Amino acid sequence: MTQTGSQGMGRMLVMELARVTEAAAVAASHLIGQGDEKAADQAAVDAMRTALNDLDIQGRVVIGEGERDEAPMLYIGEEVGTGNGPAIDIALDPLEGTTITAKAMPNSLAVVAFAEKGNFLYSPDVYMDKIAVGGGLPEGVIDLDKSPAENAQAIADAKGVPVNRITACVLDRPRHADIIASLREVGVRVKLIGDGDVAGVIDTTNPDTGVDMYIGQGGAPEGVLAAAALRCIGGQMQARLVFRNDDEKGRATRIGIEDLDRKYDLMDLASGDVMFAATGVTQGSMLNGIRRNADGSVETHTIVMRSSSGTVREISARHTDESKF
Repeated sequence: MTQTGSQGMGRMLVMELARVTEAAAVAASHLIGQGDEKAADQAAVDAMRTALNDLDIQGRVVIGEGERDEAPMLYIGEEVGTGNGPAIDIALDPLEGTTITAKAMPNSLAVVAFAEKGNFLYSPDVYMDKIAVGGGLPEGVIDLDKSPAENAQAIADAKGVPVNRITACVLDRPRHADIIASLREVGVRVKLIGDGDVAGVIDTTNPDTGVDMYIGQGGAPEGVLAAAALRCIGGQMQARLVFRNDDEKGRATRIGIEDLDRKYDLMDLASGDVMFAATGVTQGSMLNGIRRNADGSVETHTIVMRSSSGTVREISARHTDESKF
């Protein structure tokens, strides 16, 4: 078990966080291409819960799996860890990209973020409008209240390139038809993804992906997780919760959200010292997927980050005995 100390999040906890996502990714990988989203999600949930409960933390899940997908949950409010060590709020998605895992498509991840108590937006599992860019741009370059085309032009101006050199990442959903049309009308290249909007947001920080902006509506849990990653590696993000009915509004007010129309920025979503880890399940633009070798060993590829130090580590690991996670 981890010795983190009693004050704050210790340095060693970053490495333990990687073990949590590795365990979930390896468990889910047995279901790649099997067409069973719920079974893949359940495997990741069970493995992640076991790994979290082995940590010396007083952990509370504040961003977890949701009722929207009728998924097996590490539910909001669940307590994890041994009960020793620091009080930590946890945002997680044991399998970000259940559909793409079931279909053996790219960019599924196991994702966890830690922050000291009270530093993540405590949100119900509803939808969220999001816009995000990577680092190195003027503060305020994006604005959720402006049109997609206006935001693309602002990014192009900041980068000193014509707008037809800008690429926007958008979830391929019917609800995004107007966004896609608005972007294409001004010449923006649109990269459509089937799932996995945490990876989509992170792609804005990596020049190799060619993605300049992420925009669209996805899950609020994924929004907070993406914000946690941007806090560590740099970027800007704005978001607003989307409520489809009175029941969802009621769930928000019960957990203390008073302004249902509030526009959140990056620090509203994830503040303080933040740790983030993601392990690839299937092959992706950021991380390699799980690889099984002829000798029975398993290879994982993980990224771990911490906002207070600005450290980003990539961990390529070979596990000789999968049962010892």
